[in-house]
Order: sequence, then structure tokens, then C-alpha cells
Amino acid sequence: MIKVNIHENDDGRVVSFNMSGHADFDEYGKDIVCAGASAVVFGNVNAIISMTDADPDIKLDDDGGYLQFSVENPNDEKLQTLLEAMIISLKTIEEEYNDYIRIEYM
Repeated sequence: MIKVNIHENDDGRVVSFNMSGHADFDEYGKDIVCAGASAVVFGNVNAIISMTDADPDIKLDDDGGYLQFSVENPNDEKLQTLLEAMIISLKTIEEEYNDYIRIEYM
């Protein structure tokens, strides 16, 4: 199962998230849940890097089963909009494939 943990500060702004695990919906190369979640997350991280002044701290595992993203200054509105868009897209996947992906706020 893919687990996405989202961390917010006291103001309700997303300051970090991590995604770990594998969906195991289908065999490697055919796993649409993994492909969808990965495309959403990596696309939004790339958009954040390209479109904002944020300098996120990003950590990845070599096997592709873990990504951690955090920012020191979460007050950029464009950053928050992109993160919220990412979360909405992930929730859409979770609604359809909730046995394979779980999103939690920490």
C-alpha cells in the first residue's frame, strides 16, 4: 500500500509530506495506482520547483518506494495551491483505489 502523510503547521499550511510503499495493484510496469500517484506527486514537485521561490528539501530512496518533501517557509500562496492540487488529485485516486493508497494528515 502507498501511504501519503501530510504535515500541516498550526496555520493549516502544508509544510511537508512523505509518500512511501508500493501499491501492489498489479505487476511492475502495469500498476496504474503506483503510476498515477507517482505522476501526480512528481509533477507537482516539479511544478513547485519551477513556479515558486520555494527551495524544498527532497529525499528519495533508490528503489522508488519513498519520497519526502519539506519546505521551511510554507507561506507562498502558489506553493500551497500546488500542494493542495496534488492532495486533491491523490484523494481522487484514493477514492477509487482505497485498498492500495491511503492519505493521512499528521
